[in-house]
Amino acid sequence: MRPGCPFCDMLRSNLKRSGLPYRELDIWQDPDAAAAVRAAANGNETVPTVNVGSTWMVNPSIQQVLAAVQAEAPELLPQQ
Repeated sequence: MRPGCPFCDMLRSNLKRSGLPYRELDIWQDPDAAAAVRAAANGNETVPTVNVGSTWMVNPSIQQVLAAVQAEAPELLPQQ
């Protein structure tokens, strides 16, 4: 994520509403996070970039994130 990014803000809001636990890394403050984003986004620092297990997604929808969690880490899904 990156401060001031409207796409990050939208995904953050949707993640909070979903109840899914997540961890944010600021690519302006964390060089390793920036390198990981560049690796996932063809050399670009496109955010939000989300990693779930072996799945990397650039600017995903909340539905894409939830599908990746279902496939890679279903234990993280909120209990209904």
